[in-house]
Amino acid sequence: MDHDSYPDAYIHDILVRHRVIAMVGASPKEQRPSYFVMKYLMAKDFEMIPINPGHAGRTILGQRVFGTLGDIGRPVEIVDIFRNSEAALPITEEAIRIGAKVVWMQLGVRNDEAACLAEDAGLKVVMNRCPKIEYGRLSGEIGWAGVNSRMLSSKRPLLGTKGGQQRVLRASD
Repeated sequence: MDHDSYPDAYIHDILVRHRVIAMVGASPKEQRPSYFVMKYLMAKDFEMIPINPGHAGRTILGQRVFGTLGDIGRPVEIVDIFRNSEAALPITEEAIRIGAKVVWMQLGVRNDEAACLAEDAGLKVVMNRCPKIEYGRLSGEIGWAGVNSRMLSSKRPLLGTKGGQQRVLRASD
């Protein structure tokens, strides 16, 4: 896999097939990127599991925080790494141990050794991308905010039940 450029179909497939995300490095601070990424993905019906050893046992956005991936005790599909590139390898090893399907490294996070290890174990890998941004781009929602999504489509984003431009990414899109 070329980790410098991902086909839209690859990212789309991950986001529509896998709905349980463990976010390693989740923060309870509203101004932190991990907080608003988690909030956005929860609004898109992803099940979010925050991982932060310093806040284990507490809650972030109403979700119980776990200290490690191994503490979760239930299936996780995507492990979203909101930590630095050096931390990605041990987190990836833990993601493989718990049976995750995808390792997703956030913007600015790249670890080729971790990617190789995950792919050798049969996991999909995304590096240096944000699932919030990719979801918004692929659903067309980000274009309604005035951002160039690099996609042309005659499909208008659907209005959500909460009002505003709420588009749900589906397998048929």
